[in-house]
Amino acid sequence: MLTQTTSRVLEPSDLNAALAVLDREPVTNAFVTSRVQVAGLDPWRLGGEMWGWYEDGMLTSLCYAGANLVPICAGPRAVRAFADRARRAGRRCSSIVGPADATSRLWRLLEPSWGPAREVRRRQPLMVTDRMSDRVAPDPHVRRVRKDEMDAIMPACVAMFTEEVGISPLAGDGGLLYQARVAELVGTGRSFARFDADGRVVFKAEIGAATDRACQIQGVWVAPEYRGRGLAAPGMAAVLRYALTDIAPVASLYVNDFNTAARRTYHRVGFEEAGAFMSVLF
Repeated sequence: MLTQTTSRVLEPSDLNAALAVLDREPVTNAFVTSRVQVAGLDPWRLGGEMWGWYEDGMLTSLCYAGANLVPICAGPRAVRAFADRARRAGRRCSSIVGPADATSRLWRLLEPSWGPAREVRRRQPLMVTDRMSDRVAPDPHVRRVRKDEMDAIMPACVAMFTEEVGISPLAGDGGLLYQARVAELVGTGRSFARFDADGRVVFKAEIGAATDRACQIQGVWVAPEYRGRGLAAPGMAAVLRYALTDIAPVASLYVNDFNTAARRTYHRVGFEEAGAFMSVLF
């Protein structure tokens, strides 16, 4: 056990201590927890390093440093230590994302050396529910995407990502990593869609992160020509039913604060705001 207040890169032998920190906020930390439960703390398998902050020898905070930089249970002193380490390492991530307070502090410290960002989304309400609403009936046409439907779901995923993030996920490596991620979600039964009579996707969403305590819905999208027809709320209700029945007792998502239509839809389905995330996009 360390006897001083310090930060360091965690090793595979630190797994139980890291999981104990993650378990303090199972909903907020679902994304990182799901990765750690599968990959452990080996950087190659995890897709990045896990940094730890120690207070008087006890691990109290984490920061995932991979494709995203994610502060976890991080107070001001931990954030400062993580910012110092991130500055020394140089920017390798495509975004900083996490609880709004810690992420805002982290970005203030990193912006002079890492800025400017392509976009900063300062408040993205975290919405949570553990039950179905009786206000919206699930769409019976929304179902799990089959493995032989990759050619149909992939264009919808690319369109959603491009619309949401502002850049195509096919840039850089030609989309190999993104296609692999979509295939993983389809293969594990966590990709859902409604198809029209011609086999085109008209609504889709995924359960992107899943632990035994919480899961996170992502990638909610309605084809532009079908918007305004009332598909989003029943579609979300269907995905939520799958999430709560098959995946975890609590479902969450986070949404841009300026997306008032989506926030209304999620409220109708039964989600309530329980905090806020922040994203810095490069």
